[in-house]
Amino acid sequence: MADRVTALRCTILVLALSCCSWARDVNQPPPTNPDVSPATLELARYLKEFSSVRLEPARMDSAAGIALVFEGTADLHYYAKPETAPAPGFELKVKGKSDLFNIGHAVFPKWHIFTDSLGENIEVFSGNFVVFLPIALAENSSAGAGSVEVAISGIACTSLACLSPFEKTLHTTIDLNQNESWRQITLESRADERPIAAVQDYSIWFALPLAFLAGLILNLMPCVWPVLPLIVMRIVEQAKQAKEKSATTGLTFCLGILLFFACLAAANIILRVVYGTVLQWGDQFRSPLFVGGMALLLVVLALSMFGVLTITVPSSIVGKAGSGKGYSGAIATGFLAAILSTPCGFGVLAASFGWAQAQHWLVAAVAIMTMGLGMAAPYAVLVSMPALLSRLPRPGKWMELFKQGIGFVLLIIAVKLISALPQTRRADVLYFAVVLAFCVWMLGAWTDFTTKPFRRRLVKIIAAALAIGAGWVFLAPPASDLIDWQDYDPAVIDDALAEERPVLIKFTADWCLSCQAAEKLVYAREDIAALIEQRNILPIKADTTDRASPATATLRIYGEPGVPVTILFPPGDEEPLRMHGPWFARELKRALTKIADNRPGSTGSKNQ
Repeated sequence: MADRVTALRCTILVLALSCCSWARDVNQPPPTNPDVSPATLELARYLKEFSSVRLEPARMDSAAGIALVFEGTADLHYYAKPETAPAPGFELKVKGKSDLFNIGHAVFPKWHIFTDSLGENIEVFSGNFVVFLPIALAENSSAGAGSVEVAISGIACTSLACLSPFEKTLHTTIDLNQNESWRQITLESRADERPIAAVQDYSIWFALPLAFLAGLILNLMPCVWPVLPLIVMRIVEQAKQAKEKSATTGLTFCLGILLFFACLAAANIILRVVYGTVLQWGDQFRSPLFVGGMALLLVVLALSMFGVLTITVPSSIVGKAGSGKGYSGAIATGFLAAILSTPCGFGVLAASFGWAQAQHWLVAAVAIMTMGLGMAAPYAVLVSMPALLSRLPRPGKWMELFKQGIGFVLLIIAVKLISALPQTRRADVLYFAVVLAFCVWMLGAWTDFTTKPFRRRLVKIIAAALAIGAGWVFLAPPASDLIDWQDYDPAVIDDALAEERPVLIKFTADWCLSCQAAEKLVYAREDIAALIEQRNILPIKADTTDRASPATATLRIYGEPGVPVTILFPPGDEEPLRMHGPWFARELKRALTKIADNRPGSTGSKNQ
């Protein structure tokens, strides 16, 4: 029986390892790009983005050398400066080595600016570019031909993710006697003439204390402060009871912090082993969904600091003594505190994360968990030394003023996060933030502990419905532009009317909320877009955001007081059809259906 159990366990282990190997092979990118020659080495690939390099002899001015010809897609980029690279030493570096030749310093082309999702401008190389290595014959060497080894290292990133750091080596044979026939290249000078200083890598004995310090500093980040009163309150309450339970609950809170960093370490291992990429601290900010969600969360926390909404300790935490019901709540609170550190801890953790990603995945996991230990250390000290709690400042008016001041800091951070969103989504998130603040105010001001349960539930339902409705209006993914709107041009409109072509003019403005509703309720409908195309109607977008625009002047000529207004000019009608507000989809569809199909080659029959 024992042999059967052992055999079954071995079979399961083999199947599990096979599945992991299969998953890694399936997700592993192909080794080379099929469009390049076999002599070309592919450096990086992620989804549809790739970059490769090849060596060829070349001349730059009067100097002979080797040209490293990089070819790839524009979004995949290498970093030009150590100051703006994800970590020290991750900038693109090229070094040559040869027993026969003297290899000079690499000459890089002029970098260009890439704006990341945080709005930071970084210097990168991308697409097709050339790096030049000057070569000269070494002293006491008479032969002109020999081999050269070229080492290339750095990290490649796209707009979505950073790949694993790489270090590649290429070999080639050159004959300096043939340099007159080599092709001539010209590189545009660098934007700065400062030499890039070599940055030595950290040792593990320096990096791990740095990671611990980074985690420790996270407790000072403003984003974490809203939950600190809950943490300290819980520790103080437990200290008044049994010492053993106080220590247990406090350490459970620390476990929640470590659980968050364990999730980061696990995600990093999966990305490294299975997908061949790395978890860079800041990758989450490349997701507009994450950035917007964190900004809205900070707005809610700021309102709680202002006293609009009181965040109480969860009932699971304040469970009866000895019941153990408070442990799950303590873990959740610790996990939340670690999550809240992410918007403010970008600069604090960047160096430690950058070092970790250059190491083996196991060392990287240890470094990430060390950050968690640093963040959890102060609370572990508090619960292990209850005498320190008596030295905490006593509550007073200063604490309330301090909390309100932190609320303004959180709003500033929220605005910073919103500014990192795509420009087309910033206003929508701001509008929704105002509605969300109103819903939070409803929950805090319309109810209290004396409110009857029915009314409390009713207020919650109304607030939730309002928030969901506002989310549908402001946060829904923008519909694809089904209609090919033309810019407002009176001459184009007059020509179309002279040819008896129907014209549809949409008067709108960026600040007009009803105009945005009309976009979703009317012009995002596929049936209306299809009718506009079938009837060969000229769609014109008349933007009246600027008072001095020609569209605004035309709106006054038509005698319309404001936007939104849509004017349809059917052929043969003396007066145009005017539609106001956002609720005219049925009226517009009826009018479009009556217009004959006047596309070239059509019979002109009306669609009944």
